[in-house]
Amino acid sequence: MTQQHCKSPVSLDIAVVGAGLSGLASAIGAALSGHHVTVYESAKELLEVGAGLQVTPNCTRILQKWGLPDRLWTSAAEPTSLIIHRYSGEVLLMEKNFDKNIREKYGSPFIDLHRVDMQLSLYERAKELGVEFKLGEKVDSIDFDKPAITCGSGLCLSPDLIVAADGLWSTCRSCYLGTNDLPLPTGDLAYRVVLKLDQITDPELRLWVKYPSCHFWIGPGAHAVGYSLRAGDVYNIVLLVPDDLPEGVRKQAGSTEEMKALFRDWDPVLNRFLDLVDNVEKWKLMHRDEMDSWVNERSNFVFVGDACHPMLPYLAQGANSAIEDGAVLGQLLGHITSKDQLPKALKMYEKLRKARGEAIVRETFKQREAFHMQDGPEQEARDELFLKQMNAVDIWVRRLQGGGERCAAKSVLEKRRSQPKLSGSNRTSEDELAAYQ
Repeated sequence: MTQQHCKSPVSLDIAVVGAGLSGLASAIGAALSGHHVTVYESAKELLEVGAGLQVTPNCTRILQKWGLPDRLWTSAAEPTSLIIHRYSGEVLLMEKNFDKNIREKYGSPFIDLHRVDMQLSLYERAKELGVEFKLGEKVDSIDFDKPAITCGSGLCLSPDLIVAADGLWSTCRSCYLGTNDLPLPTGDLAYRVVLKLDQITDPELRLWVKYPSCHFWIGPGAHAVGYSLRAGDVYNIVLLVPDDLPEGVRKQAGSTEEMKALFRDWDPVLNRFLDLVDNVEKWKLMHRDEMDSWVNERSNFVFVGDACHPMLPYLAQGANSAIEDGAVLGQLLGHITSKDQLPKALKMYEKLRKARGEAIVRETFKQREAFHMQDGPEQEARDELFLKQMNAVDIWVRRLQGGGERCAAKSVLEKRRSQPKLSGSNRTSEDELAAYQ
């Protein structure tokens, strides 16, 4: 249900560069605040590409307030349980009634969506609010003094505010920094797999898809995530492994046999899903250095989303943070009463969003370490901690703390080394483990 949004008495002319999630969120937020918004997108049409997204309550709460179309919610899958497996299949940690627990604690659901469904729903809502779209318009240069944008088509425009929402490979970022600032490899790549229910005949696998749950498999140097989409008609799998793509190659067709070989010794259930895959692509996972500021000196230009804080997928917060950026920016723009207050609003946006976004980026790297531990004492301590929390409430929020499992595992190991073992046991005591939960 749409909720009341504070509207500014002065209508700014706002140009949003990019029609991805952060751009659409910024457009909706600004339009709800009473501003005139035009989105400039280099693609000639919004193509139906992408895979699954895990949309957490910090984001679904915003989407509900924005009044997105009903079909977004009917296309979602709401997992009833969350399970973390050792790569061999052993369950390390499980939260049952995950859907009910999350709704009760946060007042908003955790859902799994296809990226296309999210993007098209945001696009539809933006158009309802009067946002204009200029597709096929690629930004070539930006004059930050005016400000002004020049597109490859020759189109020139001079808005009051430019919102840089053009993603990981941001042209706006290069213009702002005055250099060809390229993303950096993280050392990982992702295999992305989407299976339709009608491709699956195995009765057990069909139940996994039809009755949504969220599964993680964690192992040496890699991990996998699987969850349902589109109300249980689609299954999404992401495999995170060491990057072997050539330098300069963002993605390329992958070998299904190579992919299966990497996970041959993993959970048989995961392998049964992978046996159904006919083709797959490999995506290099990239990151960016932190920027000194997300707002230019003249306060007529601001960054949102992956253009300023691209995130590894290990905390599933990239899309959620992009929506948060747009919502916060829009809310602040609703409180200005004159154009002179724009600098203050943008600085407040940066204060509210920059530290949070960059902290999540850092935590994703910590989470990678926790999930990708090599077999050994530290991994055993981590798994022991997971097992002690079996059926615990709010696993997901602990995950969002990022890397906590690794820190706790190290603490347990240090404790083990400094104290004698219990007689006849090679495990720490119940009380000792409880101290680190």
